[in-house]
Amino acid sequence: MLPCPLHCAALASGYTERRSCFADDGFGDVTERWTPPQTVTARQAALAGQALADLEATVLAPAPPERLLARVLALLSHYPAKGLTPEVEQMVALDWADDLGEYPAWAVDAAARAWRRTRKWRPSIAEMRVLCAEACTQERALAERLRAVAGQAPAGQGAAGRVTALAAGAIRRMG
Repeated sequence: MLPCPLHCAALASGYTERRSCFADDGFGDVTERWTPPQTVTARQAALAGQALADLEATVLAPAPPERLLARVLALLSHYPAKGLTPEVEQMVALDWADDLGEYPAWAVDAAARAWRRTRKWRPSIAEMRVLCAEACTQERALAERLRAVAGQAPAGQGAAGRVTALAAGAIRRMG
């Protein structure tokens, strides 16, 4: 849970710009760009940096390779490929683990669950990447907002002042 002063003030305000994107075949999607408020304090920036580090180390941490490989092998076992040698099957699974390695285990689990429950055929890596990315949408958006707040220079401070304020806060907490 984020500290209330950070969550309420810095993340809840700011400016959200939405734009429609069009492809050759028509409407594609709506993109969103969020800009933090101009009144971010040094404390809010420090809290955002800490919350971002916690989020990336826990919720968004990539799945351990052995866990990811086990999930991929289990998923592919539901849709056996015909005519592949065990060595090729293993190489295919390693490719999957490599291509899904940036996602957290919970997102890969959610993508595999969604695929098993809605599809009859073996998935492609690209299809699973889309499902994994969709599963992480809210958490990645939060991380981007935290990154923007953490990088926002408090009013009247340059980068050097922000670093000094962050270092002073860290020293106070250690003492």
